[in-house]
Amino acid sequence: MSLQDLRRKIYVKAKAEKAHRFWGLYVHVCKRETLREAYRMAKKNNGAPGIDGETFQSIEVSPGGVDVFLERIMEELVTERYLPQRNRRKEIPKDGGKKVRVLGIPSIRDRVVQGALTLILEPIFEADFQPGSCGYRRFRSAHQAIHRVVEAIGESKTRVIDVDLKSYFDNVRHHILLEKVAERVQDQKVLRLLKLMLKASGKKGVPQGGVVSPLLSNIYLNEVDRMLERAREVTREDRYTRLQYARYADDLVILVDFHSRQDWLARAVSRRLREEFAKLQVEVNEEKSRVVNLLEGESFGYLGFDVRLTRTLRGRWRPYLTPKRTKRTELLSRLRTVFEHHVSQPVEEVIEELNASLRGWVNYFNIGDSSRCFSFVQNWVEEKLRRHLARSTKRRGIGWKRWNRVWLYKKLGLFGEYRLRYYPARLKALSVR
Repeated sequence: MSLQDLRRKIYVKAKAEKAHRFWGLYVHVCKRETLREAYRMAKKNNGAPGIDGETFQSIEVSPGGVDVFLERIMEELVTERYLPQRNRRKEIPKDGGKKVRVLGIPSIRDRVVQGALTLILEPIFEADFQPGSCGYRRFRSAHQAIHRVVEAIGESKTRVIDVDLKSYFDNVRHHILLEKVAERVQDQKVLRLLKLMLKASGKKGVPQGGVVSPLLSNIYLNEVDRMLERAREVTREDRYTRLQYARYADDLVILVDFHSRQDWLARAVSRRLREEFAKLQVEVNEEKSRVVNLLEGESFGYLGFDVRLTRTLRGRWRPYLTPKRTKRTELLSRLRTVFEHHVSQPVEEVIEELNASLRGWVNYFNIGDSSRCFSFVQNWVEEKLRRHLARSTKRRGIGWKRWNRVWLYKKLGLFGEYRLRYYPARLKALSVR
């Protein structure tokens, strides 16, 4: 049976039998096909080397290449002599450099083993995950989470419970997580392997940067999603729902109907949320968590967007999404660094780096109402590039005529696809029933 067929069979079984506990999985983790696919996925992501300094290039030029590398891993797994290495810690700035996020980067060897374990466990738990969970899942994205939020606002769910979790990834309790995995897996060798991976990162938490970490983080919070899904269905009135939620990793928002009759629902959901998080020993950041009423002119941030209400030309309310000011500032700071580091470099190298940053940023924020922000970024980049060209040719001024917009985009190949992509739900005016 091929790996694809095996994963499909596991998913169908898990979907049909919600209480079934799977056994005999470890042998599939150790298979050469599984390890080879895990290696391919790890190389595709092209991450930095771990604590041992080994790179994909050094593996492939070594005697025997990838085959010998995977054969050695398979032997260690089969004989149960495999022990994960300590993760390499790397700090990356966030919130405009005010804070740092600590990544735990496994070695390539450990990445392959984590990837193999993920390939086998993922279809089991994918069958259990709820519709509102959009983070780190196949065929799910941050845009879908945003779409859920915008669609709910368009259905008059304008009371927003914005939940912030304090250092979620660093505080996942290993014994609770292993118990949740054991509810669906009774293969002791798999559980032992997973425990070894968790202990390699410390006494608690799952490392941000690990291949298996996204799956484990979703398993840990799945019971919270189930509670919200039950609340959504219990409070349903015919085809109208009074509650909606969207979760992307640890970014969670709950939207409740605007009517005063649903005040009890907002209070009940807030109380039940804290009860569920207490069971998981996850701490809610009360300073950043808040309840927002969009009808009173308030706004909230979600996945890089500021969300509020605005009036249409016909005088009706509708959701309004714009990129956060901090996200725009981070982009411009990154682009400014490119110019500073390439003062004496050919303009082609400058544009190559500019395009890489611009393309990813614009493709993420090209939903909603980003046109004004896009115009600002585009004009800023054009002016900076003209100043770079003037400095390199020892000319004065910006050169609006010498280097016009057509020349910058057609001749030099500067990124210029600042097009918006609208979700249908964004156009739905707020209906107050």
